[in-house]
This record gives sequence, C-alpha cells and structure tokens, in this order.
Amino acid sequence: MSNIVCFGEVLWDVFPTYKKIGGAPLNVALRLNSFDNAVTMISSVGDDALGVDLLKYLEDIGFDKSFIQINKEFKTSKVLVSLDETGSANYSIEFPCAWDNIYLDDKFLDVVKYADAFVFGSLVSRNTVSYNTLLQLLDVAKFKVFDVNLRPPHYKIAVLFELMQKANFIKFNDDELFEICKELNFNSNDLQKNIEFISKETNTEAICVTLGGDGAILFQGKKFYRNNGYKVKVIDTVGAGDSFLATLIHQTLRNGKPSEALNYSCVVGAIVASKSGANPKVTSSEIDTYLKR
Repeated sequence: MSNIVCFGEVLWDVFPTYKKIGGAPLNVALRLNSFDNAVTMISSVGDDALGVDLLKYLEDIGFDKSFIQINKEFKTSKVLVSLDETGSANYSIEFPCAWDNIYLDDKFLDVVKYADAFVFGSLVSRNTVSYNTLLQLLDVAKFKVFDVNLRPPHYKIAVLFELMQKANFIKFNDDELFEICKELNFNSNDLQKNIEFISKETNTEAICVTLGGDGAILFQGKKFYRNNGYKVKVIDTVGAGDSFLATLIHQTLRNGKPSEALNYSCVVGAIVASKSGANPKVTSSEIDTYLKR
C-alpha cells in the first residue's frame, strides 16, 4: 500500500440526463483508493447542496474528506459534459468555483511531505489562489506526478512549462504533447522525438502519452515501452485517462516492470471507457480477462 496525495478539482460532471462525481484529480484518487492505497484528496467545495452531496458521496464510500475545504464564497463546481457519436467528451467548465480557491493549510504541507507521490493537474493552476498553494506543496513533495489536461481557455503555456520542470513524471495525451511542443518551438511529427524533447527541456525522466484507442507509450529509464491498446465498445471516455494514470502510479510505486505496468494501466483505462461515467467499478477478474487476450 502506498501513501498518495491528489490535489485539484472535485466537481460534478453533468451529462444531459444525469450527473456523476468527477474532476481529474478526484478520479485518480478514487481509482487509487480502489487499489487499497492510502489516498488523501486536497480540494474545496462550496457551502451548498452540491457540496454537501459530494462530501456525502465520499463519506458513503469510506473516502477521507477531511482535506477538502468548504468555501462560503465560491460554489461547488459543475462541468457540462457532451458526448459525440464515438463517446468522446467535450467539457464546459465554470469559472470561478470553490476549487479555484484552495487555501494553504499547514496540514496540507505535512501530508504532502510524507506522501509517496503527489498528483496534480494543470486545470487547478488557472487561478492564483490554488496555483500559489500548489507551488508551495510542490516544494515539499518528493515524487511529483503532473497530469496535463488542456481545457481551453484554462491554461497558459508558460505555466505548464514551469509545472513540467517541477515534475518527476508527466502524463499527456498525444494532442496535448504535440500542441505544447509546437508552442515551445519544436516541430516534429515523430511522437518519440517530441517525448524526448520534453524530457530534455524539463529534465523529466518519466513521461507517458496516451493514444486513445491505440494504447499508450511510456518513456522511462531512457527506454520506450508501447502498448497498442485493447479494443472495447466505448460508452464514454470520461475518466478513462484518469484511471489509466492512477493504475500506472499504483504499479510504479509497487516497483512493477514498466512494460507490465503499462499493459495493466491500458486495460483499466479501456474497461472504464467501456462503462458509463468516470469512476465505474473495475474488478480484478475483468482486468485478468483482458490481460490474457
């Protein structure tokens, strides 16, 4: 069991006919929790009905909510989610909201300092309050995992580059990788060359890039590992990348072999994409079935 802290947005994903708990860092935290890790989520909700419901959901599943602040000025976040014919999601994200205003607490510093990994995303850096808190937590974290989630217009390349330089491990999807590299004046259509460029420019030794239905590629120990994906009938892609990352973190902290960790993570991401919502149940038997194919 590993001790892991996730920092950033907690929210409600609002689909046309229903809503579900979401937010990339919370999705990662919940999947890590399902693997029996000790997980802490640092965030903020509003003093409103949606905030009460979100905290009650976490309490009901036995997830520690004590590091989620309640903000009386800003409301709990909602994200409107629309799905295209392939199940790919588009997001409309409210601003400002409670998780834009996560204030530093000494207990945050203490829990991050002793964690095996600290997981954070790019979206939470869009507002000064949460961004400043993030920077102070990064100063005390020992293994920093940066989950890049480009949600226009909620990011700046200069901020992304600063955060990449602070990370020990970076996860992109392929579109995000190519966009950032072009913004940094590196123009190549070769996926591996783009990964090597980011690794060199940011001094980051481990980088993973997801490729949708085509799997993922992992750069670690100056070697590349590749998984070509597992074919599933996609219901929606919400949270699939988050579960992939959570699984990869879990496997990495257990000192799993990179190739095996990547395969396992791709399986979990595919299973999540085959189900509705960001945090469906994934059983060990389901995972084993895909791994044996």
